[in-house]
Amino acid sequence: MKRSVFILALLVCCFDFAVKGQNNTDGQSWKLVVAACQFPVSADIAENYDRIKKQIIEAKLKNADIVQFPECALSGYPEVDLKTLDGFDWDLLVEKTDSILSLAKQLKIWVLLGSIHRLSDGVKPHNSLYVINDEGKIVDRYDKRFCTGGDLKHFSPGDHFVNFDLNGVNCGLLICYDVRFPELYREYRKRDTDLIFHSFYNARQKKGSIHPVIMPITSQARAATNYFYISLTNSSAMESWPCHFITPDGLIQNKLAPNIPVILISNMDISENFYDASKVFRENAINGILNSGETVKDPHSENRTEIIRQ
Repeated sequence: MKRSVFILALLVCCFDFAVKGQNNTDGQSWKLVVAACQFPVSADIAENYDRIKKQIIEAKLKNADIVQFPECALSGYPEVDLKTLDGFDWDLLVEKTDSILSLAKQLKIWVLLGSIHRLSDGVKPHNSLYVINDEGKIVDRYDKRFCTGGDLKHFSPGDHFVNFDLNGVNCGLLICYDVRFPELYREYRKRDTDLIFHSFYNARQKKGSIHPVIMPITSQARAATNYFYISLTNSSAMESWPCHFITPDGLIQNKLAPNIPVILISNMDISENFYDASKVFRENAINGILNSGETVKDPHSENRTEIIRQ
């Protein structure tokens, strides 16, 4: 049985390599240089914009293909930075968003921008990540699906997944509290996602908060059980945790120091192979087959309250 499992795993790996070789004929590189940004997000839209602009320029100078910002990076985060959205300066938010679109086009760089997406009068907005391409166009928008109790006072939850292709890398998006729901990651695995950009706002917390400990560890487990890269961003305001880049084996490739505004540059190549203990049985598990090998029909197996004696 062990030998057959090994042979199956070997065949699957060879098939994956062959498929990637075929896909590479379209000129896609499967490589990305990712810039994950952290700065102390605040209620001041203009100040947030100035920091975002500087970090986009720095990311471009460091040859990044895409630059990722934290949750609500431009707008500020309700419940923490903003006590209410009453009187929120939507015109300024639109103005600064347009400036970021222009900058992305000018520098030819992709941007993942955390912000608030306005809806109709009387309807709570979305907590969103805008996908801005290197032509300065918003090509999609992910809306935070699982909002916390505090979020729901200000936001309407989202209802869709987002995938986009960059250099042959299939990218997906999640926001903060989504990390608590492994079902979201499983769906991205079924969508053949290679890299999850997960933007957080876990900052300005009380000393001793559990989040700086459990958020990176939880993300490592999500990466390893689903075999994809995960890029984490967060606000760098005090009592936060820093940007991480996690490989598909669940290890931390690199990370930043906490509580300082800086950029994490990470290189990835999806043609690389990483340790993947659950690969052989993952698809079965996703489809509801929750064991490996073949189960048996035996009365001694069904009797779970007694030891079998000769």
